[in-house]
Amino acid sequence: MDITSFIIYCFIVTFTPGPTNIVILSTVHNYGAKRAMEYTYGATIAFGLLLGISALLNSMLITVIPKILIGMQLIGSLYMLYLAYQIYKMDSSETTDNKTGTFISGFLMQFLNPKVVIFTLTVIPSFVLPYYTDMPTVTISVIVVTIIGFLAFITWVLFGAIFKNFLQKHKRVVNVIMALCLVYATIMIWK
Repeated sequence: MDITSFIIYCFIVTFTPGPTNIVILSTVHNYGAKRAMEYTYGATIAFGLLLGISALLNSMLITVIPKILIGMQLIGSLYMLYLAYQIYKMDSSETTDNKTGTFISGFLMQFLNPKVVIFTLTVIPSFVLPYYTDMPTVTISVIVVTIIGFLAFITWVLFGAIFKNFLQKHKRVVNVIMALCLVYATIMIWK
């Protein structure tokens, strides 16, 4: 196994903007780092769970992946467009109990996020299983990828916290840009 390619692939996919990272940044921007960390914990646990499920059920899923991917793309795309709309219409002058930055929303988002689903369905089967099938190695690989994902999420929380004043000053523009990024990510899923 080419460990370097495996690690680089994991870093590129998890650190680049995607629905989860954009929602994390938006949550920090609108509700603060503490709330974004709740979301991050939920996203990380679901990310690791998806990796584990993929590793354990890969051979069984191989026959139905096209059907699963199309369904997940459709559901995920609709959810991403809904999130884009929520971010676009967000107004800091309103005081509402928004459920966007919670542990549960972070957890559920991972199951509907096509970028995450496709990544988790491909990373272990592509990089690990061709070389190692023993459970300890597969488990360590899942843990390593989950940690990389968590580091990516934390980076987005820190970025949002560091630039919070700038983001607050330009709130409307930032919300529009983040909403457009989600729409773009949704479009790119279908290319």
